[in-house]
Amino acid sequence: METNEYLEVFIDESKEHIQSLNDHLLELEKNPSDLTMVNEIFRSAHTLKGMSATMGYQDLADLTHKMENVLDAVRNQQLVVTTAILDVVFEAVDQLEEMVMDIASGGEGRKDVVHLVEQLNAIERGEALPEENSNTAAPVSESDHQPQSTLVSTLDEFEMTVLRESNDQGYQNLELHITLREDCLLKAARVFMVFEILEQSGEVIKSAPTVQDLEEEKFEQSFTVLLVTKDKAEEIEKKVMKVSEIESVKVQNFSIEQRSSQSGNSEDTNKLSEEKGATAVAEAPVKQEKDTAKKAPVSNKTIRVNIDRLDALMNLFEELVIDRGRLEQIADSLKHTELQETVERMTRISGDLQNIILNMRMVPIDQVFNRFPRMVRQLAKDLGKQINLEIEGAETELDRTVIDEIGDPLVHLIRNALDHGVELPEVREQKGKPREGSLKLNAYHSGNHVFIEISDDGAGINREKVINKAVSNGVVTNDQAENLTEKQVYQLIMESGFSTADKISDVSGRGVGLDVVKNTIESLGGNITIDSTFEKGSIFSIQLPLTLSIISVMLVEIKEEKYAVPLSSIIETAVIKKSNIMSAHNKKVIDFRGKVVPLIDLQDVFEVPGEKHDDEYCSVIIIRKGDKMAGLIVDTFIGQQEVVLKSLGNYLTDVFAISGATILGDGQVALIIDSNSLIV
Repeated sequence: METNEYLEVFIDESKEHIQSLNDHLLELEKNPSDLTMVNEIFRSAHTLKGMSATMGYQDLADLTHKMENVLDAVRNQQLVVTTAILDVVFEAVDQLEEMVMDIASGGEGRKDVVHLVEQLNAIERGEALPEENSNTAAPVSESDHQPQSTLVSTLDEFEMTVLRESNDQGYQNLELHITLREDCLLKAARVFMVFEILEQSGEVIKSAPTVQDLEEEKFEQSFTVLLVTKDKAEEIEKKVMKVSEIESVKVQNFSIEQRSSQSGNSEDTNKLSEEKGATAVAEAPVKQEKDTAKKAPVSNKTIRVNIDRLDALMNLFEELVIDRGRLEQIADSLKHTELQETVERMTRISGDLQNIILNMRMVPIDQVFNRFPRMVRQLAKDLGKQINLEIEGAETELDRTVIDEIGDPLVHLIRNALDHGVELPEVREQKGKPREGSLKLNAYHSGNHVFIEISDDGAGINREKVINKAVSNGVVTNDQAENLTEKQVYQLIMESGFSTADKISDVSGRGVGLDVVKNTIESLGGNITIDSTFEKGSIFSIQLPLTLSIISVMLVEIKEEKYAVPLSSIIETAVIKKSNIMSAHNKKVIDFRGKVVPLIDLQDVFEVPGEKHDDEYCSVIIIRKGDKMAGLIVDTFIGQQEVVLKSLGNYLTDVFAISGATILGDGQVALIIDSNSLIV
C-alpha cells in the first residue's frame, strides 16, 4: 500500500491522540475512580494502535497495545489506578510521542522500550512496581534515562534556540567529557571546582548527570558538560586539567545538526514550526440553528490545509494589497467616476478577502498551552514542589506564525516560575502560605494585540538582590541604581547572562535564557513587562500583535521621506502651537490632557536632511507604551492605510526604531516605525 499520501494525516492525528492521552491522564490522576475518563483514554490508545499498525509502524503499535492492556484492566476493575501506575503510563505516552516525532522527521519510529514494556507487563499481572516508580516526590535523575557520553537527546527546543543564537553571535558550543581519577575522594568538590572554571570562560547550558546528581555524587567517575564560550577548546582543556584528581578531559564541538535527527524532549515536541508538513485547520461553519440555547450545538466541518499553501496565499494577497493602494491613488488622481466606483468595490471585496485569509491563519493558543499541564506535573515532581496550574483564555486566537514562535519563551518562563518563584512546600508553610503553590496562565485580546500573562504566588523578586547583582556585573552604576523605579529594576533580569539564583539548576536554563525570551518576543513585534511583589509573587506579561503580515498605519511625511506609525500604538493626532511647547529636564514637553508628555522630533531621530520649518504650528502623533506616552513631531499627516509589513533583510537587523518597511501604491518605500523603541 502506498502510505506516503497518508503520512501527513497520520502524523497530525497521532499528535492529537497523544495530546488527548496526556489531557485525560491528568484528569484521571485527579479522580482515579472515574471510569468514564479511563474509557476515553482507552479509545485514544486503541485508535492510535490501529493507525500505527495500518501504516506499518510496528514498534509504535506494540507499545500502544501494551499500554492498552493496562487500561483495559483498569476499566474492567481488575486494577486500581495509583500514582506509580500513572507514572509508567505517562512514560509510555512520552515514548509514543518521541516515536511519532521521529516519523515526522523522516525516521521509522523505532525505539528501545524493553524496560518500559516489562513494567507495563508487570502492572498487567498485578505485580508491585519498583520503589523508584512509587516515590512521587523524588526528583527524576536524567542520568537514569540517557547515556552520559552525549547531551543531544536531553536538549529541548528552547535550549537549542540558545545554542543557535550563540553560534550566530560567534560563540562556540563545546561538549566536555570529564573523567575523575578512580581514587578521587571528594567527587562533588572536584565537580564544583570544574564548574567554577567553566563559568569563568562562558555559560554552562546543561550537564549529564544533572547538577543535583553531581552535587550528591550520584555518578561514577565521569560526567558531561555543554558549554557556550568564546575561548579555545585547548585553553579550556588546560584549565580544567589543573584541577587535582582529574583523569582526563575530552573536548569536542557540539553539533546542533545532531539534534535534528533525534526525537526531542517530550515537553517540547509539539513545537509546530519544526514539524514537517505542519497543517492548520480551516473551518467552514455549517449554518447554525437560530435558537442555540435550546438546541444542541452543530458541529463544524473542517478540512486540513497545509500551512505552506496558506503562506503562499498570504504572499499573493500582500501583493494584491500593494496594487490596491496603487489603483486607489490612480482613481483619485484621474477623478474618473466609474473607475472610482470599481476601485471602491474592489477595496471592499479585498477587505473581506483579507479578513477571511487572516481568520484562516488564526489558531487558538491552546495549541501551545495544552502541553503545559503535563510539563508542570513532571517539573513539580522533579523539584519536590506542589503546584496548582490554572489556564484561562486558551481559546484566544493568534496568527499561526506567532504561535510557532511563542512556545519556547513560554516554556522557559514557566520553568523559571517553578524553579525560582514558587517555594518548596515546607518553606511556604513557614511563610504562612498554602503548601501548594499557584501558577496561572492567562491569555486575552485587547485591541489589535494579544496579552499572555504568567503569574505565580511565589517568593517574588528581591529588589536589593537584583540591584546588587546588576552593579557587580557592571550593568548599572550605584548612582543609576538609586534612581531606578521598581519596574526598571525588574527589567534588569532580562539582561544577557543575568541570574540571581543562589544555586545552579538545569530546570530554568542556568542563568541564560531570559534575554533570549525578550529578544524572541521583540522580534515578533511584542514586548514583555514584569511586575512583582516580594514574598507575594510575580507576573510576566507578554504583549503580541494579532498578525505580523498586514497592519494598519498612519502615514506621515518628514521632508521628502515617508514613514508609517502603527495605529495600534497611536492615541491621538494633534496640531499644536510651538509656543505651547515647554522644557523640562532639558527636554521638550507638552501638556496633553493634564499629563506632561515628552516630544520626540523624528527628523532628528532619523537624521532626515533639510531645514526645520518656521511654522507657528507643528503636527504631533501621541503614542503610548504601557503607562508611558510620547509625542512624535512630523511635517505632515498623509492618512491611514493598511500596508504589508516587509522585513529589512539580514543586513539591516539593528536599525534603531525601525521594524520594517512597506511598498506604497506609487512604488515608494515607507519605513515602519517601531514606536516602542522611542519610549524609554
